[in-house]
Amino acid sequence: MPDRPDVPGDHLARLRAMMSRLPECVEEDAWVGVRWRVGGSTVAHVFGGEDQLFRITFRAEPDEVMAFQHLGAPYFKTEWGSNVVGMLLDDDTDWDELGELLTDSFCIQAPPRLADLVDRPTG
Repeated sequence: MPDRPDVPGDHLARLRAMMSRLPECVEEDAWVGVRWRVGGSTVAHVFGGEDQLFRITFRAEPDEVMAFQHLGAPYFKTEWGSNVVGMLLDDDTDWDELGELLTDSFCIQAPPRLADLVDRPTG
């Protein structure tokens, strides 16, 4: 089985900056890569795949899940979880868009008292 690469430091630095703005969102080592959780719920998980590509998974609203499924690269729907979608991370990643998607994921996973503290993207 091929090794999974470590997530590049610059990717982690950008993600840490985004996730640190979310109340009570905690970074943890995952079975592979790094994840961020609020309470017991995973908000995002970034990792290197056996194919040497980097991915981040997160939660989406039900009506957005189908869109992610049909958009194609860099987006994808995972095989697990009804609302778990993801994005390939590469040189073309739109980090502003990813920040909005991760904010939405936090608001989906967080208790209302924490989600209410976050300004969600509009439009």
